[in-house]
Amino acid sequence: MKAYIDPPGRMPLILRLGTWIAERKTGKTMLPARILAWYPKAAIGAGVMESLVAHEEGRATARLLKLLRMQVSFMASCPFCIDMNSVEFAESGISESEIEALQERRSLDELQSFSQEEKLALKYARALTATPVRIDPELLEEVLAVFSERELVVIASTIAQVNYWTRMIRGLGIPPAGFSASCSVLRIEEYAAQGGSQASTHASVSQREGASHVSEASDY
Repeated sequence: MKAYIDPPGRMPLILRLGTWIAERKTGKTMLPARILAWYPKAAIGAGVMESLVAHEEGRATARLLKLLRMQVSFMASCPFCIDMNSVEFAESGISESEIEALQERRSLDELQSFSQEEKLALKYARALTATPVRIDPELLEEVLAVFSERELVVIASTIAQVNYWTRMIRGLGIPPAGFSASCSVLRIEEYAAQGGSQASTHASVSQREGASHVSEASDY
């Protein structure tokens, strides 16, 4: 796999330094940073946003936020994002069965391993990632009853941040970097080959899951 365009031949010093730090930390070639160097303002803006993301906040635990990042990555069928956001998922306490639920191959509600907070946050992530965005009033009421204002902002901004990356990376055709390539349960090659068709393949699961939250949806 190859990106739609190559990185520029030369990068501004600040971007070279930032990319070097990122690649030294990850041990991988960070093609998004290199390709964004064609428009340095985009690269710097994306870098600042990435450096300020939340990693844990109250009930928005590190595991919950990782689940959200993985959920959005699967929904957008972004191979690079699936690869990067799923790295060391087992160390975060995420099981293969839970990954199947994130892939919409089984229902979120049938897995007892998801906490109530995680199920609500994942359903909220699905609502925010869908186009057009429709948040069912009952779901929103449950979310607001469980999470504090600060926790909700962390959750919503995490979902939005990953949506930004998935759309941009898919738009540039950036392939996976190889963080989790050896893990077959992630189905990275299948997502790369099928693009957005993966979600529609398992639409029946989503329909069953959303049955309790389909009436009187409101747009935001």
